[in-house]
Amino acid sequence: MMNIVRRLVITMVVAAAFLGSCCSLLYAEDFSKPDELVAKSTAVFKSFMADPEMEWFKNHLDRAKGVFIVPQLLRGGFFIGGSGGSGILMAQDAKSGKWSYPAFYTMGSISFGLQIGADASEVILLVMSDKGLDAMLSTEFKLGADAAVAAGPVGASAKAQTADILAYGRSKGAFMGLSLEGAVISVRDSWNREYYKKAVRPVEIVIQQSVVNSGADPLRQALP
Repeated sequence: MMNIVRRLVITMVVAAAFLGSCCSLLYAEDFSKPDELVAKSTAVFKSFMADPEMEWFKNHLDRAKGVFIVPQLLRGGFFIGGSGGSGILMAQDAKSGKWSYPAFYTMGSISFGLQIGADASEVILLVMSDKGLDAMLSTEFKLGADAAVAAGPVGASAKAQTADILAYGRSKGAFMGLSLEGAVISVRDSWNREYYKKAVRPVEIVIQQSVVNSGADPLRQALP
């Protein structure tokens, strides 16, 4: 019995070590500066808007409380898999409809099972409820636990989904079924500070809209 427990503990330690190294590698291969992330997020968002399969997305974007863009979610693993990427959150003022400047985050998860190889996906989350936006503004939260998440409708005849957050994912130009249950989204304070030249919290950026960086204006102008 003790041998079984010992092996289980060793397996868990190895898995945790693998996850740490895997996620570190994924983030390392992500973007080196917040400006790069904003520029890539702008390109990915415009690409989604130009896609004919994104009719529901385009027609309901103005109803969203916020938009979270991860232009490059890297996934890889051997039996124990990990995913990671950097993202930006922008929120829409309920009265004026004015979109905020971006707040910076990371997103990562771990999965178990038969999985070999690696890929990269483009991910956009539509935050459809106040509960979803409140969760995004916390220091760290888990999709599916702190806010309900569902796959976003794709295609001209797509039907509306009921969830706090709707997830869209695209790999190699094709939309795919995307499961983000359990993914952890965390604030990237160092990049928020670097981008706005002072310490600033996500609520100050996206709700109070108290900071400005003209580098994000092309993305803000692309939003409805």
